[in-house]
Amino acid sequence: MGTTYHIKIVTGYATNVSGLKKKMEKRLDEINQSMSTYRKESEISRFNALRSTAERFHVSDDFLQVMKAAKRLHELTNGAWDGTLRPLLNLWGFGDSAHGNRIPEKERIDALLADIGFDQIEISEQGYLRKQNASISLDLASIVKGYGVDQLAELVQENGFANYLVEIGGEVVAGGSRKDGGDWRVGISVPRPDAAFDEVYQVVSLHDRAFATSGDYRNFFEADGKHYSHILDPVTGHPVTHRVVSVSVMADTCMLADGLATALMVMGHETGIALANQLDRVECLIIRRGEDGTFTNHYSKGFMN
Repeated sequence: MGTTYHIKIVTGYATNVSGLKKKMEKRLDEINQSMSTYRKESEISRFNALRSTAERFHVSDDFLQVMKAAKRLHELTNGAWDGTLRPLLNLWGFGDSAHGNRIPEKERIDALLADIGFDQIEISEQGYLRKQNASISLDLASIVKGYGVDQLAELVQENGFANYLVEIGGEVVAGGSRKDGGDWRVGISVPRPDAAFDEVYQVVSLHDRAFATSGDYRNFFEADGKHYSHILDPVTGHPVTHRVVSVSVMADTCMLADGLATALMVMGHETGIALANQLDRVECLIIRRGEDGTFTNHYSKGFMN
């Protein structure tokens, strides 16, 4: 996944946790072998290399579960979340075939837009995928980290632990309570490129909840005085321009929180807040940067409760 992970578990002094780390590493390796675009032999890499609209590409249960959740997310956000942006991400220099920081020609962007659209993939309950456009390719980075967090949290619970914090690349599931009985506390990073990684903008309390943040302040470039982030609008093929710099989402699963955080970055603060307010047990904080550099917070109705 190209990032780090960090797990805290509250245990008794006599509790034996030997072997748990090895189980977690095995589980992460299974997920990577399924959906890592960094591995040429992974399922997702082999699917991307497929150039057929007839072939049924049978997938693991991990891949199938993520794809089914991704389809729901795509529909829920009216296409703002889209897992087929890989060619455009590469073109803009944000993907796995980065070419440096430069603005692509409009003709090249427009040519790739025909090959963008998550609804161009058939997802069968019989355990296979089928391309409806042979050029479609997947990058599930904006949802699979959350899935990984959920899977590790499930593994911790299966081993008898109710109080834990699981984090992969900033995406979190907090189970139960801390050692002192209080809620887990997670910091939202200051959304500035010059901020330290441990510089905290706001602290959030979590108890049996998942939490994820997406932002435009880590992966971006500047050209001709303009800011271009890796958050692309699937409709235009260009980076979003509505001054949203960070979105944090609370939900029951980290996979949902992870995907929604990216989608709300695309949707903008008004539409994003409206969607969060419609969803059961989903809350969000959307931070916008003004022209003078100051931040404005936009909260869903239950975020501060």
